[in-house]
Amino acid sequence: MTRRCLILFVKSPEAEGVKSRLAAVIGEEKARALYRHFVVDLLATLDRVGEGHRLTIFFHPPEHRSILETWLGHDRIYEPQQGNDLGERMRDAFERCFAEGFETVVLVGCDIPDMPGEIVRAGFAELESADAVIGPSRDGGYYLIGFRSGAFVPEIFRGMSWGTDGVLWSTRERLDARGLRLAFVPLWSDIDTYEDLAALIERHRNTPFAGSGTVRCFLSM
Repeated sequence: MTRRCLILFVKSPEAEGVKSRLAAVIGEEKARALYRHFVVDLLATLDRVGEGHRLTIFFHPPEHRSILETWLGHDRIYEPQQGNDLGERMRDAFERCFAEGFETVVLVGCDIPDMPGEIVRAGFAELESADAVIGPSRDGGYYLIGFRSGAFVPEIFRGMSWGTDGVLWSTRERLDARGLRLAFVPLWSDIDTYEDLAALIERHRNTPFAGSGTVRCFLSM
């Protein structure tokens, strides 16, 4: 069995509250359509990363398994997210993967459709010597987090003010307090607001991502 597990956190596009801040500006149906492309574009990148890890899709809500399988394919590995909030669900996902015997686990969300696969490779590479790795986002949170099995700290997910600009700082403070060796992968932008989306489109006017489903969906609106 591979030593590495890559977790992708996915929310069902049929669930309530999909991309709520985007939906407030462009409407719920358009926000759902864009989110579908976020996931598909990111998965296409992750599929090209290559061998060396197992990709597991942790989905929410748990009763939407059939929706996810029909949408993303029956040949993938799916696990339901479990917990009352984001922190509990992330903690549970790490604990379940480490319980399976994985030595390093990296988790990413789906609000980063243009993230290059090299970042995932870098995250796992950092965990060869570091205890934890973080991918900071420009809004003060993070889009990627990973641990080595013996250094996993469940407490960093408890009582966090998710969605605020202090998440990264608080997480780093908690890891530093435990003396863990922390590494970073490049700063990236997750897409939560219409301004984030517009900036994404602008910076990819002349890149290969200009042909992505995300960009084509936006331009067709």
